[in-house]
Amino acid sequence: MNAGSTSLKYKAFFVPNLSIVDEGQFSIDTHGKEREVEEKSIFLKLIAKISERGDIVAFAHRVVHGGENFFGPVVVDKSVLSELKKTFDLAPLHNPHSVSFIGLAMSLLPKARNVAVFDTGFYKNLPDVAKIYPLPYEYFEEGIRKYGFHGISHEYVAMEAAKKLKKPLSKCSLITVHLGGGSSVTAIKNGKAIDTSMGFTPLEGLTMISRSGDIDAGIVFYLMRKYKLNIKSIEEILNRSSGLKGISGLNDFREIMDAADKEEHRSILAFDMFVYKIRKYIGSYAAILGKVDAIVFTGGIGSGRPKTRNAIMKGLTLLKGVKKMAITTNEELSMARKALGLLK
Repeated sequence: MNAGSTSLKYKAFFVPNLSIVDEGQFSIDTHGKEREVEEKSIFLKLIAKISERGDIVAFAHRVVHGGENFFGPVVVDKSVLSELKKTFDLAPLHNPHSVSFIGLAMSLLPKARNVAVFDTGFYKNLPDVAKIYPLPYEYFEEGIRKYGFHGISHEYVAMEAAKKLKKPLSKCSLITVHLGGGSSVTAIKNGKAIDTSMGFTPLEGLTMISRSGDIDAGIVFYLMRKYKLNIKSIEEILNRSSGLKGISGLNDFREIMDAADKEEHRSILAFDMFVYKIRKYIGSYAAILGKVDAIVFTGGIGSGRPKTRNAIMKGLTLLKGVKKMAITTNEELSMARKALGLLK
């Protein structure tokens, strides 16, 4: 179960060999109480469909943010579910929906086990220089740190890249680039993540479809003072109205690409800003890695049409000889493996 802000993607697997049974995606375009009703309707349709192929024994749920308490996969009981509800402020576009589906699974199929798999898990052991923000140190002691996201995807494609390179992952230095509705870059040295572009929340880093990514924090104070905005309004602007959408006025990357092809100025600017920031992160991660075996692109945009990858690589003349790969991620298979390993 891979719940996002506007969709639920799923894959069903037979156990123990994890051969695929079914897969699909539901779009979700409601909010508030209507969203709760729609999620329950979707879940009932899903379990009815899958149950025709066999008994559902376990669910693996992607949870974007585990907060301070959860990094590795965990079997969810009522106490864990209660703790997960405390993470909503850390990933407001994702965690409430993941937790909603976990609650539905626990109540409607009480005999099935539920395992939460965290996007933050791959980044548990980031070095201090990467994970600690230059704020008063007591904030770090209270849990304000870089957590990183898309970790399930970055870890999966890193493993696949190592296979293609015919090297153990523990001997690979990689830059993995996940580009989709949310986007992030990760530096991997000897198989371990040493830095990543997303931070305390999934708002930091690259320019994304509707998220701003990196901005001067002073802009927030300025906007609040000048336009008398409250915290909720600022969150809405930075998470839902900024990024490529804010620049181009369009909310779909394919539409932005099509408009850019027609020489629509704001769409060209949005695409160029997107590419520029990715290139900037790749260059900085190449500097801290020292040696790069491959740059690995994934996500709906990253492993989709090559135009974006080519535009990014065109400006990276210092990395001209480095291998470039496009690998389709499989977060659901990775989650199923982790859940099965835990339940065994």
